[in-house]
Amino acid sequence: MIVGIPKESFPGERRVALVPGVIPSLLKTGYEVVVESGAGAAAGYPDAEYVGKGGKVLQERAEVFKAADVVLQVLCHGSNDVTGKADLPLLRPGQVLIGFLRPLGSVETVQEIASTGVAAFSIELMPRTTRAQSMDALSSMATICGYKAVLLAADRLPRLFPMLTTAAGTITPARVFIIGAGVVGLQAIATARRLGAVASAYDMRPAVKEQVQSLGGRFVELPVEAQDAQDVRGYARAQDESFYRRQRELLSRVVAESDVVISAAVIPGKKAPLLVTRDMVEKMAPGSVIVDVAAERGGNCELTQPSQIVVKHDVTIIGYINMASTVPYHASQMYARNVAAFLNHLTKDRKIHIDTEDEITRETLVTQGGKIVNSRVREFFSLAGESA
Repeated sequence: MIVGIPKESFPGERRVALVPGVIPSLLKTGYEVVVESGAGAAAGYPDAEYVGKGGKVLQERAEVFKAADVVLQVLCHGSNDVTGKADLPLLRPGQVLIGFLRPLGSVETVQEIASTGVAAFSIELMPRTTRAQSMDALSSMATICGYKAVLLAADRLPRLFPMLTTAAGTITPARVFIIGAGVVGLQAIATARRLGAVASAYDMRPAVKEQVQSLGGRFVELPVEAQDAQDVRGYARAQDESFYRRQRELLSRVVAESDVVISAAVIPGKKAPLLVTRDMVEKMAPGSVIVDVAAERGGNCELTQPSQIVVKHDVTIIGYINMASTVPYHASQMYARNVAAFLNHLTKDRKIHIDTEDEITRETLVTQGGKIVNSRVREFFSLAGESA
């Protein structure tokens, strides 16, 4: 069995799906590894390191796809909506594809992947269970986004983050408010605290209060109750507009008092809820910073412009997408360990064994044999019948 690592083709993507340090564990499992030349260069992993760990470097992208029984990518067609489609003719029936697919984005895209005949596994559908923790690449990338969001804010904020007692007097700490206490938000709290800021956070799921407090953050409680705040996977559920309207009213004061707002509230498969309005931005102090981690899903802030930094009402609004790619060395390392653990999970007797009785396999398998087979994806797109 051969594992192929093509170079990421999404513009500006610097990560690579497999780092040299993971290759020995795959060799022990019985795999060979082929890598497109230059695949790891932008992340700090030159071709020589892959060869040194037992991998083989191929010069042409098509060669990698042709040789590989399993293709590992970071952004597959679906999550790569710019250049990903060019890889479809290189895929073949029976091949295994593993990576971020954005399976709840576009049914047409998922059908295009299915039509190639590959068994495609979407890494973002990994169950959030203890058993699957080592394979949870979505959480790994979210951790990096939470860390980097705080650094971006600190760089733009015209204030220091920590409290300092100096001969020139005492400098009060910056006030950082995080909206959405998932993996991104929790890492943002931890990073803001390490930099010396006062951190507070809000989430409509009361269950995360203890996690926020354990990191030294203050949990902001609002007198508004969400209905079925989270699904069985632990993700936030979408609420009706009346809930979000009341939520915005109550958040307005906290946002106005904050030097930095980091918004990371997303609903899987849905447009990000609007939580920070134009009026709320106008009430923030000049020089304040908003980092909208939900920018790729439309943004939590009304004034966010995806992929851009804008200044509105003297407030800097950062709408970067693909933030994990800005820390490519460790992002690639974490991702590689996740997908290698997942690949080993799928392997039995030195072959890929697709056991749909296994929860991890069943939940992540999106296409097989030319069909969309994932029940969650089929239900989301209202696909009836046996085939799609």
